[in-house]
Amino acid sequence: MTDLPTLLIVWHSRTGAAEAMARAAADAAAGEGAVSLLMAEEVQPDDLLGADGYLFVCPENLASMTGAMKELFDRCYYPVLGLIEGRPYALMVAAGSDGSGAVRQIERIATGWRLKRIADSLILCTHAQTAEQIAARKQLTDAELQPCRALGTMFGAGLAMGVF
Repeated sequence: MTDLPTLLIVWHSRTGAAEAMARAAADAAAGEGAVSLLMAEEVQPDDLLGADGYLFVCPENLASMTGAMKELFDRCYYPVLGLIEGRPYALMVAAGSDGSGAVRQIERIATGWRLKRIADSLILCTHAQTAEQIAARKQLTDAELQPCRALGTMFGAGLAMGVF
């Protein structure tokens, strides 16, 4: 019997939205195969090398990916460059209004690693616009988390079946 392929879900969250998105995707993907859920600060190059696919999840702050997610890419980019080419990835971003800046940044990094995008990037807009709303702890509804679950299920099943 062979080991199931592993989906590594890397997340960073300041107010809980991105964490909830990552956990919803992980719970759904776990029904399909092996899942590793790690905070961006914990991820090392060996974690990336040991996984068969990647789901990156973070908030957008000031039109960029969060600093913790950027630091993950800074720390791991060169140690895995040329060693993970062709592996599948997807991306989820929690944003107050847009999210496209973080998506562009992470997609450029994934392109440099020669990863294969397997789904359109998912942006969950919280519509937080004031300083108080932006900093507040986020409680996402079941309906808001459903697309995250769907992406997790699809990614996990695709890896398990060898589609990706």
